[in-house]
Amino acid sequence: WWGHNKSTRFEMGSNFDGIQTAEGWQISNAPIMGMAPLLASMEIFEEAGMPSIWEKGNKLTGFLAFLIQENLPEVSIITPKDRGCQLSLVVPGGKAVFDSITEKDVICDWRTPDVIRVAPHPLYNTYSEVYQFVELLNHSING
Repeated sequence: WWGHNKSTRFEMGSNFDGIQTAEGWQISNAPIMGMAPLLASMEIFEEAGMPSIWEKGNKLTGFLAFLIQENLPEVSIITPKDRGCQLSLVVPGGKAVFDSITEKDVICDWRTPDVIRVAPHPLYNTYSEVYQFVELLNHSING
């Protein structure tokens, strides 16, 4: 009802008189079927605890940065030190490397001209997966 024209909103007519601007896309209540998965997700976050999630995220991303710096000197991390879990990597042959790793089911993001963005997630990525990613990245860059 938030999308209904304010001047006729409470007349309870049978026709919808929609607001013709972005304001017309408002909703008063979130759809219940869309909210159910959010509840399950929020319960997982609550059980794990945000301090633990934040700590593991920092450690995972720190481990990723360490492995890249130690094993891939040709890759530059351009993400500021004050960051979350995502790292932006300048990669030689970037698009071809991106295509290669995404073909192997790595979920990451490409930014022209040469940046691959990756973000290990503390709730479902492991240190072993971070290590495997760096090995895959190395193989995709250096053959």
